[in-house]
Amino acid sequence: MAQQRVASGELIDEAALTLDELARACSVETDWVVERIESGLLADGSSYLASWRFSSRDLTRARRMCQLERDFEAAPELAALATDLIEENQRLKDRLRAAGLSED
Repeated sequence: MAQQRVASGELIDEAALTLDELARACSVETDWVVERIESGLLADGSSYLASWRFSSRDLTRARRMCQLERDFEAAPELAALATDLIEENQRLKDRLRAAGLSED
């Protein structure tokens, strides 16, 4: 199997990725992305392919899900659940930090 290079960097909130760009950034086929969108695990679950645009949040979520699926052979639903928990944990840490209650 040929090894693909993963694009890295930070996407600004105003920018948007196409389906092909998101798949390439995650080193997956576009079918992988489409399956997760149609299952409601990624993005907004919209079925209108032509209008799909992905934010930096979508990119981070897709990369995290992909890594969990690969590293732990997790089912897509389990990878999405773990990603939800990681994202919620980060939101709670951010709230603590904003309230001045974090020791970080």
